[in-house]
Amino acid sequence: MDITKREITKIARETGKFTVRTLRADGIGTGEFDVIHVIRKNPGTTQSDICRILGIDKGACAREVNNLEAKGYIRRESNPEDGRSQLIYATAKAEKLKISKVEVEAAFYTWLLEDLDEEDKEAFAGILDVLYHKCKNESKAGFPHMQERIQKTREEKRSV
Repeated sequence: MDITKREITKIARETGKFTVRTLRADGIGTGEFDVIHVIRKNPGTTQSDICRILGIDKGACAREVNNLEAKGYIRRESNPEDGRSQLIYATAKAEKLKISKVEVEAAFYTWLLEDLDEEDKEAFAGILDVLYHKCKNESKAGFPHMQERIQKTREEKRSV
């Protein structure tokens, strides 16, 4: 049983709703935020890499990349190693957008925690940091522990 009731996910979802609503003035949608994030974290990436990282199909990725380029958030360069692909980079406009997104999210989380006393805030932040690093390490490794658990659960359900 999940004692967290997925409340971390629910808080993140509500924060995301607020952030997207607030930043809609920049003309960027949720999918475009995700693509910009991948490009910022992987300068010189390709559309194929974006598809793989985000788990989206080629058509959706092409639309997102074309829209972002038209809006001035990314730029493409020829790939010297592969004439069929292009390397994609974030522009200064995308960097400013990231800063705006971080500021909106930070304001939301500050508001969310403002009713806690300092001791509770520190304890919560410490636990959250431990969970974040465990999550990030699992992600960087390709989710081996989680894949094993999901596979085990699926096998148990099939055998019933």
